[in-house]
Amino acid sequence: MNEQREVPSRPIRVAVVFGGRNSEHAVSLMGAGSVLSVIDRSRYEVIPVGIAQDGRWVLVSDGQSYAIEEGELPVVTESGTALALPSDSGSLVALDPGQIPRSLGEVDVVFPMLHGPFGEDGTIQGLLEMAGVRYVGSGVLASAVGMDKAYMKLVLKAAGLPVGPFVVVRDRDWRTDRGRVLKEVEELGWPVFVKPARAGSSQGISKAYDPESLETAIELAREHDPKVLVEAAIVGREIECAVLESLGDAPPEASVPGEVLVRGEREFFDFEAKYYPDQMALDAPADIPAEAAEAVRAMAVQAFEALSCEGLSRVDFFYTSSGELVLNEINTMPGFTSLSVAPQLWAATGLSYAELVDRLLQLALNRPAGLR
Repeated sequence: MNEQREVPSRPIRVAVVFGGRNSEHAVSLMGAGSVLSVIDRSRYEVIPVGIAQDGRWVLVSDGQSYAIEEGELPVVTESGTALALPSDSGSLVALDPGQIPRSLGEVDVVFPMLHGPFGEDGTIQGLLEMAGVRYVGSGVLASAVGMDKAYMKLVLKAAGLPVGPFVVVRDRDWRTDRGRVLKEVEELGWPVFVKPARAGSSQGISKAYDPESLETAIELAREHDPKVLVEAAIVGREIECAVLESLGDAPPEASVPGEVLVRGEREFFDFEAKYYPDQMALDAPADIPAEAAEAVRAMAVQAFEALSCEGLSRVDFFYTSSGELVLNEINTMPGFTSLSVAPQLWAATGLSYAELVDRLLQLALNRPAGLR
């Protein structure tokens, strides 16, 4: 039902959900730590919910930083109080060992700070829809399409956006007709980028220069996902733009574009460059012609609307030496520490990290539950 929920007189209860059972578990924790540090506690009552790597939901500490410490990635442990979200209720239920289940009260909005499969891909969005709970970010369809890079590119291409050449390597084809797959990829030319179709944070991505390194790259990607995407390498500068849904009926807003600058000897924007200190820099606004910057912003909004996104997204482009723009991908829940690209782009546009977090919560609270 599309019922509007009244804003409670008590502080708004926000469940920040993070962790998850995929290779982006630690990335999720880092973003959640940043979100938890800036939520206005005079307006919001926060319930931090961790999803352990085995899939269990637990009540976790609110005061933990969840940052990389001494090179160690953060992790949700299974030692906290177990939680459940019944599909017929908007209340979290605590499951203490040997005790009668107890309600933690109705949750007004969920901030699913989750990346990758079993979180960013429409799964938790479907659970929250079934429970009638509002949440930050895109719905089931946009989340699912945005997570699967193969279908994402098909939708973007159908919307008339410039997408580079690619080949999808499906599990059965790789096992039963490898020769044909390799021939299709070779037609893209060398080098190529090989990545899991349904993963993020540059996990499992590598660059292949010949048939031998291609097979190795595909096997690496298959460790994360049996479905693999192989893309023709596009020589160009990496330009990114963030998109934010507007309150009311105004169209989505685009940030200033920024250019990602990878430091050191790295060939591309990999996991370490994204999340370890001093591995990348963001030049925002990007030093590109005004016409190109406006084209980036317009295409970013077009991509957002093509997938029917909600809340926020980050759209990634290549800008070639000839002035051509190629859309690489859209992320429906981009990296979200205060130093991640999307929040930095909004800061450069005039919206602080704390204001961005509050804007996303208000968007979710003002969105009708159910079909929309």
